[in-house]
Amino acid sequence: MLTVLLFLLSSTVCQGTNNKLTQLGHVEDHFTSLQRMYNNCEVVLSNLEITYVEHNRDLTFLKTIQEVAGYVLIALNMVDVIPLENLQIIRGNVLYDNSFALAVLSNYHMNKTQGLRELPMKRLSEILNGGVKISNNPKLCNMDTVLWNDIIDTSRKPLTVLDFASNLSSCPKCHPNCTEDHCWGAGEQNCQTLTKVICAQQCSGRCRGKVPSDCCHNQCAAGCTGPRESDCLACRKFRDDATCKDTCPPLVLYNPTTYQMDVNPEGKYSFGATCVRECPHNYVVTDHGSCVRSCNTDTYEVEENGVRKCKKCDGLCSKVCNGIGIGELKGILSINATNIDSFKNCTKINGDVSILPVAFLGDAFTKTLPLDPKKLDVFRTVKEISGFLLIQAWPDNATDLYAFENLEIIRGRTKQHGQYSLAVVNLKIQSLGLRSLKEISDGDIAIMKNKNLCYADTMNWRSLFATQSQKTKIIQNRNKNDCSKSVCFPAFAKAHNEMEE
Repeated sequence: MLTVLLFLLSSTVCQGTNNKLTQLGHVEDHFTSLQRMYNNCEVVLSNLEITYVEHNRDLTFLKTIQEVAGYVLIALNMVDVIPLENLQIIRGNVLYDNSFALAVLSNYHMNKTQGLRELPMKRLSEILNGGVKISNNPKLCNMDTVLWNDIIDTSRKPLTVLDFASNLSSCPKCHPNCTEDHCWGAGEQNCQTLTKVICAQQCSGRCRGKVPSDCCHNQCAAGCTGPRESDCLACRKFRDDATCKDTCPPLVLYNPTTYQMDVNPEGKYSFGATCVRECPHNYVVTDHGSCVRSCNTDTYEVEENGVRKCKKCDGLCSKVCNGIGIGELKGILSINATNIDSFKNCTKINGDVSILPVAFLGDAFTKTLPLDPKKLDVFRTVKEISGFLLIQAWPDNATDLYAFENLEIIRGRTKQHGQYSLAVVNLKIQSLGLRSLKEISDGDIAIMKNKNLCYADTMNWRSLFATQSQKTKIIQNRNKNDCSKSVCFPAFAKAHNEMEE
């Protein structure tokens, strides 16, 4: 048990993605992004999306994943095996198609000679919210030998769609030692461990055996090794060091002697499903004791003693607007004619800014008119973006990104494809024009395929980065030899310093 706890305490988190069935460029780039995101990752803060993986790819880097906060999507893959063998819990804080915590969809080649055959999630024993959809996987074995009712929360009556290819004569039988012939694949090591349907009546949740003394503590998820809240395999709500709790220790406590609130020396912040002493890099601290990506509308972000905090506004706050993916713009892919007016007079955008070709082309399906390029001027007041800035379309007659000339900070708390905080792709601009930009707090940059763009690769991007792990991808822009030496960027003081590739 000590080994399990030490592993949990040193968990490495990764952001996860929200791309659904979108392919990220070429299939090679798509796989590289997948590999980079999840290499050595143990806790996924949003969704785990495994898509478009070719037949011969090595996915062993997925073996470290133990917990997913959102949903798991496995779709359109041709690889034989996806080894999520250490995944214990899917929280389902976000659901695929608003219904499913686990979706395994159409994993086969068109000729049906290749496709997903094994999904050995032998430690998966808890889906806190949402259902399961397994559909159109003609090569996939042993999904019908899994007792899904032991994993999902049946009291919530989640939607479950199980379309098994049960006619596969080549599928292995469960090992004779598997409980009631429930397994994830061949061999005794792939037997399904039942932690709910076998429990004694006295148990309120999970258990490790059939007798009352085998009941897990009610704070446990996925099972346990003993009766205490420190014996859980995963936590239902929060993990505080080695113990599962309903809430994290508060930052302040009431002192009945002095009638005041005193600082709690044991206080911690809630970060996902974990209690932490300090919030991770690039997150904001609230007085309520949480690590958040953005402050509420009646507070503003400030740095005190090296810590970013949310503080109450003195009077009216500067105007903060929701970006793509937040609030009324959730599910929207691009700035367009119907939503651009919502950014009027904004100084900060919580979320992302994506400007895609569809913005200027319009969308006949949704009856959205083409965006008037003059409307882009609304972004001149923006100084900060908490997520990413993606520009894949821009007025043809513009020589730079003039509308973002006052942008100072890109936080990168969410990233395009889980990787990029700034991406400028396939434009006709000659210079970036980001003359006020002074910080990219997290995430990489991609400046690609801008045929007229000069000197982007000579900027000292490192001076804008807040971490050593941030990288640049600056390729296929205008040839250096064709750029006039008299042209330079006013954007940064250290222009023309060599950047690190």
